[in-house]
Amino acid sequence: MAKVKFTAALTRFFPGLKEINVAGGTVQEVLVQVSSEMPGITNYLLEEDGSLRKHVNIFIKNELIKDRNTLSDEVHSQDEMLIYQALSGG
Repeated sequence: MAKVKFTAALTRFFPGLKEINVAGGTVQEVLVQVSSEMPGITNYLLEEDGSLRKHVNIFIKNELIKDRNTLSDEVHSQDEMLIYQALSGG
């Protein structure tokens, strides 16, 4: 199973958010599993068409995913995936 981690900024919207281990062969499949563990989180991470929102980045093994539209990047069982909320403001 892949290890999915979240930046602390996301706990503002999802209190109790913690690292989880889920199965899935692509980013999209992993996010389906994450959503079953944390209902509503994909509404925050994804646009209505299923693409990644502009303020969210996902890294697999410290590399930014390439496919932000269909989330087809491969995820292997020992991979670590970080879901990162970009912060802005001044």
